[in-house]
Amino acid sequence: MSVVQCEAGAKAAAGAPMSVFERYLTLWVFLCIIAGIAAGQLAPRVFQAIGHMAVAQVNLPVGLLIWVMIIPMLVKVDFSALHEVRQHVRGIGVTLFVNWLVKPFSMAFLGWLFVRNLFAPMLPADQLDSYIAGLILLAAAPCTAMVFVWSRLSNGDPLFTLSQVAMNDSIMVFAFAPIVAFLLGISSIAVPWATLLTSVILYIVIPVILAQLLRKTLLAKGQPAFDAAMARIGPWSISALLATLVLLFAFQGEAIIKQPLVIALLAVPILIQVFFNSALAYWLNKMVGEKHNVACPSALIGASNFFELAVAAAISLFGFESGAALATVVGVLIEVPVMLLVVKVVNASKGWYEA
Repeated sequence: MSVVQCEAGAKAAAGAPMSVFERYLTLWVFLCIIAGIAAGQLAPRVFQAIGHMAVAQVNLPVGLLIWVMIIPMLVKVDFSALHEVRQHVRGIGVTLFVNWLVKPFSMAFLGWLFVRNLFAPMLPADQLDSYIAGLILLAAAPCTAMVFVWSRLSNGDPLFTLSQVAMNDSIMVFAFAPIVAFLLGISSIAVPWATLLTSVILYIVIPVILAQLLRKTLLAKGQPAFDAAMARIGPWSISALLATLVLLFAFQGEAIIKQPLVIALLAVPILIQVFFNSALAYWLNKMVGEKHNVACPSALIGASNFFELAVAAAISLFGFESGAALATVVGVLIEVPVMLLVVKVVNASKGWYEA
């Protein structure tokens, strides 16, 4: 792919406006909480039947929803943009350092600090390990598609945004399972390697392959055809996410009714890690001399999460009714308003950054 074509693809990806679903994602998640809890209480047998529709620990309805959730987002990723990494070595270096060497480990520490210690008396004792596992899964998967939106809102360099997403997704195929296994291990949480690798293959490797085949097929028809197809399938992702959340909260309803503070308590370490990692990436980019339009998407991808993958992995590894699944959903709940706040901060601080 030529540089001109790559730039056109980058601008198309980064320039798409936020959809209604994306802009009001927090509201939709909140409504899913209410709908899911109500449905679970009114028709428990229906959801128990759905919960038993599984093969090799993979729930078939949820597996289908997760593919519909993830694949449209991965279609936007152009792995041919990896060669553009050399144009912003310092910014990419900061992104990779924060995403893979700081973010998962800092979240594991925050989970230990808040869940296992400070908030432990207010949380179900039998779910503490599961909550920490969910937080680790959330932090171990860097944002993929939504970072294009955050980059556009902060006037980020679209080519840098595309290349850093491609780089992160390439690394995620190989690094997600080892990092999660290591952090769960030091947190004394046992997860069979076979189950973890199955989740990686099902929810990273296969969707990446299918998405890139679909991308190649659509682009063969021309950029306008590709853009039109993305406009059609884009809403599928959020719709599948919301349907998954209704199912999840139908199973979680009883626990939430008994302890409604759980969601607020789990939000605390997630919020801290978002602000810490975005500030660290933003400051490091300034220290190494990167431009503001590179520092912004670098800071934003360091703060946001590929929550669709985290939800999928948590359900696959620990089940619908687990604290891990609930913890990843809290990440979904606060993603949009918190990231919009970070966007405002980096935009407002441009004068300080360039001073």
